[in-house]
Amino acid sequence: MTAAMYVPAFQVRQKLTLMVNRYQISTLNPDGSEGPLLAFAEQKRMAFKEQVTFFTDETRSRPVFGFKARKRLDLNAGYDVTDESGQPLGYFKKEFGASLLRSTFSIEGPGYAGRGQERNQVVALLRRFAELDFLPVHFDFTDSGGNPLMSSERRFTIGDRYRVTVPDPRVDFRVAAAVAVGLDALMSR
Repeated sequence: MTAAMYVPAFQVRQKLTLMVNRYQISTLNPDGSEGPLLAFAEQKRMAFKEQVTFFTDETRSRPVFGFKARKRLDLNAGYDVTDESGQPLGYFKKEFGASLLRSTFSIEGPGYAGRGQERNQVVALLRRFAELDFLPVHFDFTDSGGNPLMSSERRFTIGDRYRVTVPDPRVDFRVAAAVAVGLDALMSR
């Protein structure tokens, strides 16, 4: 089964402003360069109920998908990913108990469920206890059989840039983009 919107690789670029985190999601060309814009998102800092809406472009005139916390002020809340009309596409959640030493998230969508963790345990520990925020943050998500669902890799650039690869065609682009932005936003990057 292939998702309605399957994109095998894309880039998330974050732009920090005083009150809002802005994310540009673009395709990746075969040579690795940035391609056309797929979506634009904003996340208000210090929001009581986490919600991120993705638009077609920076004019924010047409919302196309988003994610929203199921509960207010709950560190263990899950996030529903919905299309532009509010129909469910998927779900993700930070697993706080499993995230003490290495951040861990669960992900679900039509026909799949899996978990993702920071790729490198040593880097995860250094980030937590030495507060070395410049270190790479790479996540790999697999299904229960160990098959790769998606990965998010932070690039060494000015500003946060993530290369997201989605080898599993069941994972809708909108879910993968929501998870990629959620990883950044929920980890306070």
